[in-house]
Amino acid sequence: MIIYGVAFLALCTLAGLFIGELLGKLLGIPANVGGVGIAMLLLIGLGSYLNKRGLFTGKSEQGVSFWAAVYIPIVVAMAAQQNVYGAISGGPMAILAGTCAVVVAFALVPVLVRIGNREPDAASTTKSVG
Repeated sequence: MIIYGVAFLALCTLAGLFIGELLGKLLGIPANVGGVGIAMLLLIGLGSYLNKRGLFTGKSEQGVSFWAAVYIPIVVAMAAQQNVYGAISGGPMAILAGTCAVVVAFALVPVLVRIGNREPDAASTTKSVG
């Protein structure tokens, strides 16, 4: 059922947030450290495990897929907003570091495209006649 997928997503989210809070306290940081990322890793790992065991049916996957389509863009937007606030309050060095990271990432796009579109070597694709 689709509701099982939604419940599974909620369980992974709650577990991830709890682990993130616990990790923050262990590190002495008064914040959630990676809770959303941990939740996503739990969702992927446990979902794959349950799917291999036949306990996670197609209908349940639809529930997860629906919320994943909504959830991930919201999390990305929230993280981006926090990064902007941090950069503005961090001063010019934080803004410069963020700008440099974006420029380097944009500059690497053509390199990554070339690597992804590279054709296999001609020697490995030809058959030997014999």
